[in-house]
Amino acid sequence: MRHSQNSSPQVNAGSMADIAFLLLIFFLVATTISADKGINRKLPPECPPGTDCSAEINERNILRIELNSKNELMVDGEIIELQDLREVTKAFLDNNGNGTCTYCNGNSLELFSDHPKEAVVSLTTSDTSNYAAFIAAQDELSKAYYELREVYCYAVFGRSPKDLNPAQLKEVKEAYPFILSEAETK
Repeated sequence: MRHSQNSSPQVNAGSMADIAFLLLIFFLVATTISADKGINRKLPPECPPGTDCSAEINERNILRIELNSKNELMVDGEIIELQDLREVTKAFLDNNGNGTCTYCNGNSLELFSDHPKEAVVSLTTSDTSNYAAFIAAQDELSKAYYELREVYCYAVFGRSPKDLNPAQLKEVKEAYPFILSEAETK
């Protein structure tokens, strides 16, 4: 028997589709898909009803924080370290400058805010600021508010924020409202 020279052995490709399908299923099951996370913020309404958005804010009630092009933090014109931002923010918010805050523990300094409900934290950045430095500053500001709220929870309710009901949590958030402006303040 003679074989022709241009005939080649046949490969059974029937099981190749099964193997490819099994590999596809394996990679779909074994691969983890990373979930992108952003900043956990809810955008405020443009101008809440019953609020005068054109009202002037007393200069002492604005904490001006700037992130310059070298990623240095400046608070009211002075360069500070990132780890100091939380304490500076807490001192500003909890100041009780006008003496009307019954729950504040501040020193009533002339340079800081009158009341936590009137305090505005203004965070501005340079066009060339690093995004990671911006997020780090945001985190420190959030921690300052959370720490003040936690102190309020223990002082007023004698419990952790985790153990409060929704009405109590609302009261805590109203005592120290998170008022952060990322726009240029005028």
